[in-house]
Amino acid sequence: MFEALEHFRPHQEELRRRLIHCCLAIVLASSIAYLFKDQVAAWCIRPLYLAYPQMGKLVYTKLTEAFVSYIKLSLLVGIITSFPFILYQIWLFISPGLLDQEKQTLRRIILWATLLFAGGALFALFIVLPRMLHYFMSYATPSLNPMLKLGLYLTFTARMVLAFGLAFEIPFLMVMAIRTGLIGNDHFRKNRTYFYLAIVVLSFLLTTGELTATVLLSFPLFALYEAGIVAGGMFRCKEPIVR
Repeated sequence: MFEALEHFRPHQEELRRRLIHCCLAIVLASSIAYLFKDQVAAWCIRPLYLAYPQMGKLVYTKLTEAFVSYIKLSLLVGIITSFPFILYQIWLFISPGLLDQEKQTLRRIILWATLLFAGGALFALFIVLPRMLHYFMSYATPSLNPMLKLGLYLTFTARMVLAFGLAFEIPFLMVMAIRTGLIGNDHFRKNRTYFYLAIVVLSFLLTTGELTATVLLSFPLFALYEAGIVAGGMFRCKEPIVR
C-alpha cells in the first residue's frame, strides 16, 4: 500500500501544480473582469433595454447586493475566459500517459465539447434571452411598472447561459456513449419518445420552470438529439455493451 502511495506521489504533486495554475488563472481573469465590471454588466443588461426601452434603472435593496452581484459576474466571466487555459492544464496532466491515437481522440473530444458549450451559451445569449425578455416585459402596463433587481437579473442571465451551454453537450455525450460501446445507436432510435420526454423535463429543470425558456430550449435539443443519432451512427462501435 505504501509503495502504491509512493508511486502515485509524483502524479499527486503534478495534479496539485496544475490545479494551482488553474485557480490562479481564474483569479487573474476574474480580477481583470472586475476592473471592467460596469462595461460587462452593461453588456448583460443591454438585451433587457432592447426588449423594453421604457425600462428605468435596475435597483438593489441590500447594501451588499450590488457588490456580491459584481463579484459573481466577474467570477463567471473569469471562469469562461480561462476555460481554454484550464483545458490546456488538463491536457498537460494526462497527455504523458496517452498513446498518439488516444491523444488525437482526446483533442477531438475537448474541441467538440468546447464548441458545443460555446454554441449553447451564444444561442442562449443572442436568441433565447432576447425573446424571453421581450415576452416577460410585455406584461408591463402603465399601471404595472417593472422594477428589476440587479442581482436577480444577472443571476437569471448567467443561469440561462450555463443551462443552455450544458444542455448542448447532449449530442457529444450520445456519441461518446455509442463510440465507447456503452450503448448501441439503435437504442436512441428505439427509445426516442422517452428521451424526448426526458429532454422536456431536463429543459424544465434547467430553466427552473420558465415555460417560454423550456420551449425554446426543448426544440433545439430535439434537433441536437437527432444530430447525435446521426453522428453516433458515423462513429459507432461494432460491439456495444448494452443493446
